Amino acid sequence: MKFSAFCTGVLIFVTLAANSRAETLVVNSYGGPYERIIRERIITPFEAAFGIDVVYDAVGSAAQDYAKIKATNGRPGFDVVVMTASQSLEGCREGLLMALSPKNVPNLAHLSPAMASVAGPCGAVHEVQYLSLLYRKDKLADPPTSWAALADERLKGKIILPTFQNTMAAYLVEILSVANGGDLLDNVEPGFEAMAALAKRSIGFEQSSSIMENYIKDGQVWAMPFWNGRAQLLVDSGLPVDYVLPKEGSIPLMATLNVPKNAENRRAATKFVNFFLEKASQESWVTGYKVGSARTDIDVPADIRAKQITTEADLKALHLPDLAGVAARLSAWGERWERDVVAAAN
Repeated sequence: MKFSAFCTGVLIFVTLAANSRAETLVVNSYGGPYERIIRERIITPFEAAFGIDVVYDAVGSAAQDYAKIKATNGRPGFDVVVMTASQSLEGCREGLLMALSPKNVPNLAHLSPAMASVAGPCGAVHEVQYLSLLYRKDKLADPPTSWAALADERLKGKIILPTFQNTMAAYLVEILSVANGGDLLDNVEPGFEAMAALAKRSIGFEQSSSIMENYIKDGQVWAMPFWNGRAQLLVDSGLPVDYVLPKEGSIPLMATLNVPKNAENRRAATKFVNFFLEKASQESWVTGYKVGSARTDIDVPADIRAKQITTEADLKALHLPDLAGVAARLSAWGERWERDVVAAAN
């Protein structure tokens, strides 16, 4: 009897221990510097705070991740995914993403309404970048101040452009449209005309941002459009480069945290999203990855604040397009890009 009771006690203890093991959360995002920084600044502190083990899945672009969510009806094998506001809106509209609100993610209440609304009810904006003008300081003595600098005679054969598969392309069309008297959606004719002119002066097109940056690293390219967070990482690496927010303004890239509708660990997922939006987490992320934040009450060094979007006032330098409207036009814009812009380069 005593032995039986002992065995029963051990069995109960082992069962309780197994049941009390840490939850597991699968987070899908990017590799490279992003992975190193998110592990150090967000994931490790989150695991320590909640006892939840995070499995990091650095596979796929935002578009590829959303395609996987769509193909699996909202059960892609990861619980939290980093995408953009465009995928957030599409996924919400198609019922493939979990709705997020201050009820299940309390820190959403601390985000700028103007920035948060861009991503819709299924996306939590955890960082803000903008399309900047990146240039070589050792080649251009005077810092450019305008997008028109790309048309400077000194830069003929010294610029590279994104393919239309890179979000930068559509954004650049819109920016140049506004800079030349058009608008963000219905009158983008000036943007395509400006892009065709730039294509004639470029050395070509690349889809991947990581490949584009290689051209400016080795000096083949002296100036190009580039996301400002990644541009800052190049500055920090010691390269003779810098970047500016041109006087005509730019368009933000709102990066979002999303939870697929049928993710296995949705409760842990919302905890992670909320943790990422904590004031201290946002401060750590902004200073580590050198991006902006939709949380405007953060405290960050002046040199970082000067180049990032961290206040409502900073938004005035940005154009906020109707992403649903952009999505409806992308197919036609893509065809025109090939017909007018790529053809001009040839």
